[in-house]
Amino acid sequence: MIFLTTTAIEIDEELLNRCLVLTVNEDRGQTKAIHERQRSGQTLEGLLSRKERDHVRKLHQDAQRILRPLLVANPFAKQLTFLDNRTRTRRDHMKYLTLIRAIALLHQCQREIKRLEHRGQLVEYIEVTARDIEVANRLCHQILGRSLDELAPQGRRLLAQVIELVREACEKSSVEQADFRFTRKQVRDYCGWSDFQVQKHMNKLTELEYVIVHRGGRGQLFVYELIYSGNPSESTPQMMGLASPTAKDASLTQSFEQSNANYEPPFSPQIAQELRGNGSLDSGFGGGKSGKTASDTEKTRIRLVTTAEHSDAVVVEGEDTHE
Repeated sequence: MIFLTTTAIEIDEELLNRCLVLTVNEDRGQTKAIHERQRSGQTLEGLLSRKERDHVRKLHQDAQRILRPLLVANPFAKQLTFLDNRTRTRRDHMKYLTLIRAIALLHQCQREIKRLEHRGQLVEYIEVTARDIEVANRLCHQILGRSLDELAPQGRRLLAQVIELVREACEKSSVEQADFRFTRKQVRDYCGWSDFQVQKHMNKLTELEYVIVHRGGRGQLFVYELIYSGNPSESTPQMMGLASPTAKDASLTQSFEQSNANYEPPFSPQIAQELRGNGSLDSGFGGGKSGKTASDTEKTRIRLVTTAEHSDAVVVEGEDTHE
């Protein structure tokens, strides 16, 4: 996996469709929250919390070691749909399917591990549920929805700010939107953005005809008119063309939970801290210096909590003797 960072407003199309694009929140509220966190870091509690980073990181690494390399089958795959009006969605479609598999794999301790024999070999796998697809769809709106948006996230935020600026000014002056003109300085004063940011993103809004320029020659001000009439609340990223399993299909994914209320996952290790105490995780379940393996750990439990955006936390506890 490769991580790239850039301050460029536009990203090359050939690179864009090979990556998942995440952006920094540049809103004033986020800046305020960062300042509060920085001040908190100077207190005694903040200094002590830094010493907890290694502990928390180790805890997460131990939780990752619990995951097994299982196959993930998607029984809903043929029912899914995806945007197909652009060639680049051929790659984005695989990102979407891989995201669904990753979510299912993360919840493997809450799923029945199924087995079958193929060409003389035992194959273990888990199945995707309707809930996995629902979570993936919500994440796709934020991730792939931004990647396919003609405006960069910062440009989309500036458009929303301009809409509010024009709306407030029109109400105050009792004029129609088509008759109101504004300058970049007004936008800077209203948004609190730098001249560089406003100039770059206003140029993009002009190119895409969200706003038009009435004057702007040599020695004249750039005077803009907002011609976009959409609702800023509808400007949130949306990945169109996604389908969720029907209610009938979704109910089938609950059959395992309903008919196996006392089911215990075949692999339910102890809380990471306890496993580190006896050397199971530090040795990678392979013996290590302590000479202990997972088979030495009896009646162990794990409390694994995973969240995805607004989805409910999933907590699993079970007892198991891992052979």
